Amino acid sequence: MRTEQLEYIAAVVRLGSLRRAAEELRLSQPALSETVRNLERELGVDLLERKRTGATMSTAGRELLPHVLGVLEAVDRLRAAAGEQHRISRMVRVGTVNAATVPLLIPAVRAFRAAHPVTQVEVVGAQQSDIHRALSEGGFDLGLVNQLEGDDIPADFESTELLWGRPVVCVRPDSPLASRPVVTVEDLLGEPLIAMRTGYVMHRYVHRLLDGRAASFSYSTDGAEMGKLMVAEGLGVTVLPDFSVCGDPLERQGLITHRPVAADAPRVLLMLQRRKAESEPQAARDLHEVFVRTARELGGTLTGACSRPAASGPPPH
Repeated sequence: MRTEQLEYIAAVVRLGSLRRAAEELRLSQPALSETVRNLERELGVDLLERKRTGATMSTAGRELLPHVLGVLEAVDRLRAAAGEQHRISRMVRVGTVNAATVPLLIPAVRAFRAAHPVTQVEVVGAQQSDIHRALSEGGFDLGLVNQLEGDDIPADFESTELLWGRPVVCVRPDSPLASRPVVTVEDLLGEPLIAMRTGYVMHRYVHRLLDGRAASFSYSTDGAEMGKLMVAEGLGVTVLPDFSVCGDPLERQGLITHRPVAADAPRVLLMLQRRKAESEPQAARDLHEVFVRTARELGGTLTGACSRPAASGPPPH
């Protein structure tokens, strides 16, 4: 049984004759008649009563007509749902905590766009908890989050390590701290500190680093990108993963630089996460692969201690 056979029956009933149905369907009348007869033989009933004046539904046909129309309505709903799924797959939504936005996310999106010129990519900055919630609810296809070495990995997500780095102090090149090989906690306490808000991994790290002590003055901001801008404008210093600073346009322009923290700093991992699901839009799968590939390439393009692809293996402890 084929869907078009049911569509032909519905057309004959609606138009009242095989001739008019054949004209509307752009079929020859013999071809339409043979298709209907094949369906009748398969079902074992005569659906139509054929007369000189036209074809009408038989008694058996009238009993089966609601089922025929129900199947056609279900097919229409299926096609509509497939069309909506296709529309959704033409946009990939990525949640990011805004660390490594320029060094990793921008090259990845550019490479993805070259291979998928009609697929939109929506990048949304958010805190890690919001990214996890949106991934669980289907609001994001992918999430870029940071975590400190030793943090638990959520079991609900498939997580891939993209980059690892160490916390560094981001400063202006003309800052006194820029002339030092490393920055101590005491150095940080004497500078205006631009801290990430509660909910960001670097807020947790700095809170642990300072161990209850307070800087001379502090700001609080939402995400690494604003923090780097504030540093470039001379408002203070901030602590970020090294991979968030190296390769940033502000660093390339000579407006910011970084120095290591004189402390036993844990690794900071940049993770790519997605919901565990049986099916996933092809575009989201492709962008996931692009992120992984770009992270591997990134390790060879940045200099110093800026970035290491996770695929290269963990550093010595």
